[in-house]
Amino acid sequence: MSSDKKKILLLGRIDHAHSYWSSLNDVAEVIVPKARNRAEFIEECKSGALDDVFCAYRTFFSVAITGRIDEELVSALPKSLKFLCHKGAGYDQIDPEACTRHDIRVSNTPTAVDDATADVNLFLIIGALRNFNQGMVQLREGHWLKDIPLGHDPEGKVLGILGLGGIGRALKKRTDAFDMKVIYHNRKQLSPDLENGAEYVSFDELLSRSDVISLNLPLNSATRHIISSNEFSKMKDGVVIVNTARGAVMDEEALVQALASGKVRSCGLDVYEEEPKVHPGLLSNPRVMLIPHMGTYSHETLKAMECWTIDNLHSAISTGKLKSPIPEQADM
Repeated sequence: MSSDKKKILLLGRIDHAHSYWSSLNDVAEVIVPKARNRAEFIEECKSGALDDVFCAYRTFFSVAITGRIDEELVSALPKSLKFLCHKGAGYDQIDPEACTRHDIRVSNTPTAVDDATADVNLFLIIGALRNFNQGMVQLREGHWLKDIPLGHDPEGKVLGILGLGGIGRALKKRTDAFDMKVIYHNRKQLSPDLENGAEYVSFDELLSRSDVISLNLPLNSATRHIISSNEFSKMKDGVVIVNTARGAVMDEEALVQALASGKVRSCGLDVYEEEPKVHPGLLSNPRVMLIPHMGTYSHETLKAMECWTIDNLHSAISTGKLKSPIPEQADM
């Protein structure tokens, strides 16, 4: 094999974009770790077995091998590793500051997930508003509309989107068809073109005005439990909550209590604080629509995410730059 080929560390596997992955053969040699847990992986790194690796492709599920990409793990990685290409929009399994300290550039797949996640987001909103989960559960139990409270139509409702990024904007386009009034909160107000008719409000105003609240923000130290007991107290009675972001942006125990009190009428969840574990108070509540992190679970989207990640590898190898660096490293 040609000595000028870069080495790629494969953390996880390729499931859909096999032919596109093979396009790397001319420029790279793929290295697969033998380790099956974090301790073994760190030892493999320290042994020199992964020396000269230039970039890495990682998946969400590779955390079972490496654990979180934190200071301890990054310190053990080969010094030759300069690029970490993550297959996914969310990258809370990676510590950007640790990577930056060790001169490792990180990329994600920011827009590849937008449409599929927004579709699931809308499904949960309609289902939670209309009490569809209660109907589906009862039907399977042999009952027909037994004491199911009337649902609500989305038309005219105020939808508060916490995090009007790519997914939030894709959701906004979809809810326009239902004549929902969209308000949003970001750290900074977007341009009118990106707002596309959404109204920028403060965090507290979003909480107090929304009939439906959709969580579409990344998980980091600033957003962990950004929705908890204090925030629920500021919401309308009977609010609907939907989360397709990351489970830990909302305090699940506080959500269970808000459901019990009636502050939250119903909710739809695709993500959980301790996946695959789900809080028993959510599992037992028929007013909660639960799906197992299926926001991007489609052939087309998963393939697009893999292709996007492979594009980042190609860019790193050919130009020394990433197609989609994470925001924390935009200036690197």
